[in-house]
Amino acid sequence: MGEKRKRTIDAAERRARLGLRHRLAGSARAGSAEEVAESLVALHGTDPASVFLAVGARLAGKAGPVADVERALYEERSLVRMHGMRHTVFVLPAALAPAVQVSTTGPAAVRERGTLIQHLAAGSDFDAAWLAETERLVLAELAVRGEATGAELGKAVPVLRSTYVYGKGTRQEGVQSVASRVLRVLGMEGRIVRGRPLGTWTSSRFRWARPAGPDARPDPLASRDPGPAALQDPGPASARAALIRRWLRASGPATEADLKWWTGWKVTDVRGALAAVGALPVTLDEGTGFVLPDDLDPVSERAEEPEPWAALLPALDPTAMGWQARDWYLDPEHRAALFDRSGNIGPTVWWDGRIVGGWAQRPDGEIVHRMLTDAGSAAGRVIGAEAERLAGWIGDVRVTPRFRTPLERELGA
Repeated sequence: MGEKRKRTIDAAERRARLGLRHRLAGSARAGSAEEVAESLVALHGTDPASVFLAVGARLAGKAGPVADVERALYEERSLVRMHGMRHTVFVLPAALAPAVQVSTTGPAAVRERGTLIQHLAAGSDFDAAWLAETERLVLAELAVRGEATGAELGKAVPVLRSTYVYGKGTRQEGVQSVASRVLRVLGMEGRIVRGRPLGTWTSSRFRWARPAGPDARPDPLASRDPGPAALQDPGPASARAALIRRWLRASGPATEADLKWWTGWKVTDVRGALAAVGALPVTLDEGTGFVLPDDLDPVSERAEEPEPWAALLPALDPTAMGWQARDWYLDPEHRAALFDRSGNIGPTVWWDGRIVGGWAQRPDGEIVHRMLTDAGSAAGRVIGAEAERLAGWIGDVRVTPRFRTPLERELGA
């Protein structure tokens, strides 16, 4: 007998899955910030405002997400902000944090510490022992204060304000502060955690705190209610498998290249995780993709097919940034307007699984958008209603993306 033919999943099927699984179709919207994060696996947290905007776009009703997200992040800690895939800050379910820490953040933290020690040795008189003592002072100060910003820690621990020469003898030579690098390493290792920021929910000036427990790691890296997908003490291979299983459930199908890009892992680690979860190959427009073994049936056969839907998604939204290959939901001609030079996407307008435009907030608070694709008058009405809903809960707050794109700059002027 010949080889069994792979199932084909076309772009229309992928867009239908997107509306349901990413909570974007009206009938699929969520009731809480936790439900949104569970459905998406991880929310991009590099720009703090994006977390709230991403949740707000997916919540049922007209109420804003601010109180709900702040409760989950800072009171119940059911959501955790931490470094994760591709050295990016994410907000993700606390139950998934152990798998991310072991599969991704922990190995990156080892490299980050080694690089910092090399830079200190090359550009100053500081060494690993000096770094360890500086960290001890920072942790001791946080144990007394409870929480503090980086600036406050610098005042209390003056050695943290030390500098070193980076790239000595090269064109990139410059003076850098120790503080940001030390806090970054401690955060990646789970020895300190980001708390509530100063100012509004758009602020990136986070307070730092020690996790609960005598020696750093427990609170954000272990859930009070772990759930079936959590791993309390995972090894690297099982941690990678847990993360890939969750991601394929939310965003499959995907190619190896998509998964390698999203995770930041080596291709051998991606392949090992795919094998561990029993992922099956399928045919996509861009080549071979993978789905979980129980996820081959079309959405139409499950009586799940979503109604047409509209969404205004923020810069760095996890749906827009979920795959390396994006032609199935983004016209390549619109990339220049919607992305910055580093590959960060700006605010986007969606209609029924495709990016059809972009949006921005003007200085007077008005939400404006521009269609890059003619989606029809019915789509225009629904998109307009979504813009009104967004403006309603943002209120007097002004949101400027951290990474600005050509269309967002033009609309927001």
